[in-house]
Amino acid sequence: MKIAIVEDDINMRKSLEIAMSDYPDYEVHTYKNPKDALKKLDDSFDLIISDINMPGMDGIEFAKTLGGKFELIFITGNATLTRAIESIQLGVKDFLLKPFEIETLIAAIERSATVQKKTPKSSPSHPQSPRKLGSFLGTSPSLEKLLGYINKAARTDASIMLLGESGVGKEVFAHHIHDQSSRHDKPFIAINMAAIPENLIESELFGFEKGSFTDAIESKIGQFELADGGTLFLDEIAEMPYTLQAKLLRVLQEREIRRLGSSKSVKIDVRIVCATNANLQQNITDGKFREDLYYRLNTIPLIIPPLRERREEILSIATSILEQNCAQYGFTQKKFDEEAKAALQLYGWPGNIRELISVVERAAILSDGDIIGSNDLFLEARGFGRI
Repeated sequence: MKIAIVEDDINMRKSLEIAMSDYPDYEVHTYKNPKDALKKLDDSFDLIISDINMPGMDGIEFAKTLGGKFELIFITGNATLTRAIESIQLGVKDFLLKPFEIETLIAAIERSATVQKKTPKSSPSHPQSPRKLGSFLGTSPSLEKLLGYINKAARTDASIMLLGESGVGKEVFAHHIHDQSSRHDKPFIAINMAAIPENLIESELFGFEKGSFTDAIESKIGQFELADGGTLFLDEIAEMPYTLQAKLLRVLQEREIRRLGSSKSVKIDVRIVCATNANLQQNITDGKFREDLYYRLNTIPLIIPPLRERREEILSIATSILEQNCAQYGFTQKKFDEEAKAALQLYGWPGNIRELISVVERAAILSDGDIIGSNDLFLEARGFGRI
């Protein structure tokens, strides 16, 4: 079993390495911070043991960057309820408080090994069928044509712009592009420009040095550096402040970044995938988006059709989501009756896949028995009707 230990405390790191040398079944590799680990982690690793409180990038950010690709055990000397809840939400199976006996850690590792035997890892190096893409995609002709373009583009490093309405699953497609690329074993980092306060976007993307501004009590690695070797997904790119767009353009041209407060540039190798539901050409006309950046990002524009234009997929996607919900909540497998199936196909789905997920999950939870009827979907409250 190949294990990575990520721990900034050199004494703790060495102690774990020495203690685990008594267990010949474990091949242990140690790293002093997540950035170093991300450069080396690949599909050959079975488990990661990581501290939570680390400078630059903490364990929670590290786990989010890994995106569920590895089994994780968290260790910490300063536990809080909030941290524990965050860990559970990220799928972390064990949360150990320092100091702990090595036998306690070994027991956690064995639990992880048992879980892995029951649920073997899938290999991202093999192309995924549409039905496996987060259960969001079906097999409509329009989607099959789009996936053909996507799979061709994924094999290159060309910048891709994903266009489509809110909720169509642009991030799912971005993940698919990453998984089908030669970068599949490197980080996939997703940033929603609309979710970050404007005054924090620059430091979030490029990082900063200690003391570069009032609250910079320690250095922090930016998302570009974290995504080095992999893919950076910039969602809602139209929301990027105009003043920052020139800096992004320079990064794309020079392939290097500079942290806030630093005079030294850092070379990066990052593939950019962007997404928006806005009309960027209109934004250019209105002086809100740089034309030169638009052409740099828009090498391959891909339009994701809304769900109402992929009606033949709705039932297969809804059924797949329902199966996941029933497994997640420990329900016996539920099914849609004929009226519910008709209602799902007739509804307009203005919120696209995101709305379908919400409707199906609620029906799975609130319906009585194993059969879901049209009334269990509550589509009337959403303005049910044909389009």
